[in-house]
Amino acid sequence: MGLSAPRAQGCFLYLEGPGDRAILQAWAGRLLPVASRRLFEASVILGGRQPARALDHFRSRGGRRALCILDRDDGSALAVAEGEEPGLEFFTWGRRHIESYLLVAPAIRRALRLPGEDSRVERALREHLPALGDEAGWRELDAKRLLAAGGSLARALGAPLRPTAIARSMRSGELHADVLECMERLRAVLGG
Repeated sequence: MGLSAPRAQGCFLYLEGPGDRAILQAWAGRLLPVASRRLFEASVILGGRQPARALDHFRSRGGRRALCILDRDDGSALAVAEGEEPGLEFFTWGRRHIESYLLVAPAIRRALRLPGEDSRVERALREHLPALGDEAGWRELDAKRLLAAGGSLARALGAPLRPTAIARSMRSGELHADVLECMERLRAVLGG
């Protein structure tokens, strides 16, 4: 998908890919239900971690306000400094990938429609995840690979894991503080 997007009052939402948009839409549908449709009509898919591309698009379209949401990936610093362009803000996940925030056993269990007493999800996650307070470990964790169709979690559970289904299955109390912060940034920057 190219860099064209419907213009919603001069606001844009820049995302790395359609998978990120689907996950964010699921969370926004729960936390920002009124604003979520308009928010995502103004989304632009960058085709990967390309903050400079967001900056170029924003400048070329005379944008008024925008938020660019990026994965941390290898932990590198943001290539475009915040504040470089008035009206364009950047949000980088604290963990390596947006998918890192989907690794919540009850939400995965609900997405797979497993009974509450089924402990396979917890066992599979325990084997692959860092300790809860180990943020350095979480920043390094390759959640995309864990959740992939042939990934170790899908193999351990005997079923494919769909990130969007997990995001839709998450309850408000299961959302990480980074997700809540991102939703607040969406609300503030895009006027939701």
